[in-house]
Order: sequence, then structure tokens, then C-alpha cells
Amino acid sequence: MKTTPSKKKLRRPSNGQPAQTEDAARWNLRLYVAGQTPRSLTAFKNLKEICEEYLKGQYHIEVIDLMENPTLARGDQILAIPTLVRKLPQPIRKIIGDLSNTERVLVGLDIQPRSN
Repeated sequence: MKTTPSKKKLRRPSNGQPAQTEDAARWNLRLYVAGQTPRSLTAFKNLKEICEEYLKGQYHIEVIDLMENPTLARGDQILAIPTLVRKLPQPIRKIIGDLSNTERVLVGLDIQPRSN
């Protein structure tokens, strides 16, 4: 599971706000998984699709495999896996599961869906 490196560039949000550098608009997401299980792979695939559709160029995904680093679960108080933690923007939010319910993920991360 790899993340997409992002490039610094100016983006003008659709809400009419002034352009910001990407660092100011970055979404820092951490996905906790336990190995390369089907559920973990599905969670990563679903998260990647949601980010590409709603946060294109404004996100960083960090995948933490608790099979390799179990002590890392303590810092974010992870009780179930897979768990997605939104570190930035504040406040921290958590979503448990394979992230297959896009509407629930958007609400949980506080992402406004694009209007057609």
C-alpha cells in the first residue's frame, strides 16, 4: 500500500476563499491496519478513491500496519482495525471499518460533497 506524494502548488477552493498553498490545506490521514488482509486492502482502496475524488492534491495517507508496529496503536487509542484517523485538519476524527460507506466517511471526516 503506497501513498501519493503531493506537490506544492496553489489551489483555489471552490468556496471562493483565497488560494492557499497545499501545506495550509493538507489533510493528514492515518489508516491503521493489521497486515494485508482483504478488509485492510479494501479500506485502503476505498480511502484512496474518496481522497482522489474529494481531496485531490490535498491529502497525505499514512498506512500503519499494527502487525509490524503494534505499539503505535496506543498513541491514537486504536481499539479496532481498520481505523482511519484524521490528524489534520483539527479536530482529530476516527472512523472504524472498511470505509465502504462513502457518505458515512464524508460525514465522519467532515468533507463537503461536491454539488453537480
